[in-house]
Amino acid sequence: MIVLSNDAQRAKAIGLARKAPVGTRVEFKAAQRSLSQNSHMWALLTDVAQQATHRGQKYTADQWKVIFLHALGREIQFLPALEGSEFVPYGQSSSDLSKHEMSDLIDLIMAWGAQNNIDFNPGASPAPDAGGERSTSHLRTPAAGGVARSPSASYPEIRQ
Repeated sequence: MIVLSNDAQRAKAIGLARKAPVGTRVEFKAAQRSLSQNSHMWALLTDVAQQATHRGQKYTADQWKVIFLHALGREIQFLPALEGSEFVPYGQSSSDLSKHEMSDLIDLIMAWGAQNNIDFNPGASPAPDAGGERSTSHLRTPAAGGVARSPSASYPEIRQ
């Protein structure tokens, strides 16, 4: 993988493309989510896991992540476990999300939290980073002083 961070990296990618055999597949992806976005997502998911239930059930932060990724439209499949009596999720990773996709996921979690009276830890809001990451610190749940922007109609499919 080459990240096109400067002219030398671009030249390296061009050189590799020129040498690649016919039929070689090349994939371009937007910038990967940042570590601060990832930390922010896990802080939000932890708050949700500690305070919320879904259809009467408590879930772990990792389980909530799968639920929110599915609501965001990320493909998730359920594969039969080896013993055949259970199913396991596949495709739930957030590590390959772009910065924009991660911002959308964070916005979704916060919107759902606002709809469901989740009191998010104010220390979980990230500052914008040098990579152009959007900060979602302007979003507040009712318990944290009102909602600066009303995303409640954006995600009707995740209402309980």
